[in-house]
Amino acid sequence: MVKVSVCIPTYNRVHYLAEAIASVQHQTFTDWEVLVCDDGSQDATPDFMAGLNDDRIRYLRHVKNIGKSNNMISGYQAAQGEYFIKFDDDDRLTPDFLAQTAAILDQHPDIDLVSTDHWVINPDSQREPTLTDQNSAKWGRTTLPAGPIANLTARTFDQQSLQIGATLFRKRVLDEVSYMRPNLQNCEDNDLLVRLALANKQAYYLPERLMEYRFHPEQQGIGRAIPYLRDKMQYLNLYEFADAELENLRQRRLEETQLLLGLRLIEAGETAEGKALLQQGKAHSAQKAKIGQLIAAFPPAMRPLLFSVLRRLKPSPTPS
Repeated sequence: MVKVSVCIPTYNRVHYLAEAIASVQHQTFTDWEVLVCDDGSQDATPDFMAGLNDDRIRYLRHVKNIGKSNNMISGYQAAQGEYFIKFDDDDRLTPDFLAQTAAILDQHPDIDLVSTDHWVINPDSQREPTLTDQNSAKWGRTTLPAGPIANLTARTFDQQSLQIGATLFRKRVLDEVSYMRPNLQNCEDNDLLVRLALANKQAYYLPERLMEYRFHPEQQGIGRAIPYLRDKMQYLNLYEFADAELENLRQRRLEETQLLLGLRLIEAGETAEGKALLQQGKAHSAQKAKIGQLIAAFPPAMRPLLFSVLRRLKPSPTPS
């Protein structure tokens, strides 16, 4: 039985996929298998995979696109390892990631998952130290002590400190919570971590930066924002926390997401649904809701320009 299964879901990113796979091949820990799950890529991914000469790598190709979480589930179901990690096709592991995280699971049978800090890299695969520091601080990793994580529910839902691509799991623990929910395109990682916390699983944090997360322009834009916000609404409606503070936070985040989605839909010309969501989310910001309602009165062709002007007044987001 192989020790670690590494799942790399991919879709039309052969130029980055080669780096992702190489980062596993260069691990100091060698008892691993790689499962590349291809969600119907139309680029050169099949040819690239056919040219690999490494029997530790398996290629699972779906002829048609089946969706992000469904694609990941296919790799998970084929995995044979005792431990499991999934990271995206545009990210990379540093050479000691598997050695250090697997050692924690080997030494601590009460620990179910091990997560590390990570670097932010740019489209040219260069590390961005300043952005990395900002990212670690924003998501609470600079205040997260090494060792077992206290109050994992707060850390996964409130601070959202853990990056799933920088986390090694015991596979049997993922079996217990059924791994990913099917048919989700976004927030599926957050959902898994919250479900593990609610199931009282135990996590361990290594503050070393042992993974590289890529931040690039295609992560921005209205075409990605609308489906992301729709899925985020769905994700936030999946829970009702017993902890009053967390439940209040969930409600506030749901209102914020409704407001943001309403604004994006108005920008895209989907006026009726957008205005309805502004009503639902106006408790988050009555001012923003009022601005959205005003912009909705303009012709759809003018709205992107008006929203563009508004966005110049606030800073760009930091990647998770």
